[in-house]
Amino acid sequence: MSRRPGAGAGPGTDPGAGLPRVVVLWCPDWPVTAAIRAAGLPADAPVALIAKGVVFACSASARAEGIARGLRLREAQARLPHLTALDYDPALDNRAFEPLIAAVEHLVPGVQLVRPGVCAVRIRGAARYYGGERAAALALTSQLDELGAGGARAGIGDGLFTAEQAARRANPVHIVAEGGAAEFLAPLDVGLLEEEGQPGIVTLLRRLGIRTLGEFAQLGADDVRLRFGEQGARVHALSGGRDSLPLSPRTPPRDLDVVVDFEPALDRVDQVAFGVRAAAERFIDDLTAAKLVCTAIRVQLDSDSDERSERVWLHPRSFTAADVVDRVRWQLQGSGVIDAALSSGITRVSVAPEAVDAIGNHETGLWGSGPDERVHHGLSRVQSMLGHGAVLMPVLSGGRTLADRQQLVAWGDRPVAGRSAAEPWPGRLPDPLPGTVFVPRHPVHVLSKAGEPVAMDARGTLTAPPRRFSAGRTELTITRWAGPWPLDERWWTSGARAAWRFQAVDSSGCAWLLVLDSGGWWAEARYD
Repeated sequence: MSRRPGAGAGPGTDPGAGLPRVVVLWCPDWPVTAAIRAAGLPADAPVALIAKGVVFACSASARAEGIARGLRLREAQARLPHLTALDYDPALDNRAFEPLIAAVEHLVPGVQLVRPGVCAVRIRGAARYYGGERAAALALTSQLDELGAGGARAGIGDGLFTAEQAARRANPVHIVAEGGAAEFLAPLDVGLLEEEGQPGIVTLLRRLGIRTLGEFAQLGADDVRLRFGEQGARVHALSGGRDSLPLSPRTPPRDLDVVVDFEPALDRVDQVAFGVRAAAERFIDDLTAAKLVCTAIRVQLDSDSDERSERVWLHPRSFTAADVVDRVRWQLQGSGVIDAALSSGITRVSVAPEAVDAIGNHETGLWGSGPDERVHHGLSRVQSMLGHGAVLMPVLSGGRTLADRQQLVAWGDRPVAGRSAAEPWPGRLPDPLPGTVFVPRHPVHVLSKAGEPVAMDARGTLTAPPRRFSAGRTELTITRWAGPWPLDERWWTSGARAAWRFQAVDSSGCAWLLVLDSGGWWAEARYD
């Protein structure tokens, strides 16, 4: 693979020619900023966002104590015992960044959302209005900082890639001169291309001794395309300041949220429910006019003492106005906002669509949709009369024991987060699973051939082969058995559980799942 200075651009070609001047606005540590604001924590609190057991992002105060992205949670807590660990929520990032995007659109139209915390806009019009590129960038960053961006920075350059790299080196504004993209990018590390989704190319380039974007840009464009394909040719163009991706301004979403303010504050559930009825009907009418239905809503309740209750409600099909009112009422009753003696009444109720779908996907047939529709309306009616938790449905969830895998959730609600049956769950019982699970478990006695109780010694072996087990007055003879399979959960906590599981077959051919733990022997399930 040859190196030729300027091979990708051609002699006498300006790498930045034809590229629009772009300003990229970057809010450093945006996921952490959004999480701190949502949790009501101090701005300088040491916070780490956790995804899949490792640190996804952390605050500046946490980094100062040695916390870094990719660190395991337990190691991070060992380095900083008073670290506040929060679950990373991508939806929160997007939701919290929406007001900032709207504020930028109010000043300059045509904003492209790159990702939560980063947006871009053409600078030409704003520079004319504000009297220069720097003045326009300062106006935009000031607007973001007023909304709590936490030190927004702006980078200006030819194309989106160059402007974003300038923003990461801004304080608070960094301007790359027109036509100077290649010179600006040349000393930067080639690892920046990993953010463009090309980690394999970065690894190979480093093996070839190529460490900077400038060194990569010197390779022949035809050679790069032949070796790495079209994706490699694209990142090769980026390294030379030739950004092929156009700026794609977003279409501002239609505001479908509804907000109801109460003055004076209301302190009764029926009053609040009646007060939001008209807003709920308007909410559904606006969705219908947009040819949408809502399958999940976010309800937020504010009190006059600055207390807040926020929850996402799901629906098995799609919400009607009556369903929205029911969810507001259930949230008031179930979360303790009023009936459980909250210190003050409700001043505001806001309802926002959390998940929408095309209305055509939810139209019923000419003669209805048969029994499923009647079942849905019947269960919804019972739930409306008796409350959200009055109608439960079984869901197979994750867990190591059979009882853990049985979960009851309210009709239309989602299973508990973090209990997915798709997770590995090492140590769980393999298929085929028993047909009958005893809740609660049945206490039994397991005896040896000599009639002595069978126990487990310190080495994890049985004191004698099991020959009989009894439950009450019923005694069964064990003809075959297998095990033990140890189960050791959360051994590092006070709630640790150690148990051994066995499979046994009695003289009638019926198979049982027996468990031995600190409480003795139990019949946990039967293989029907």
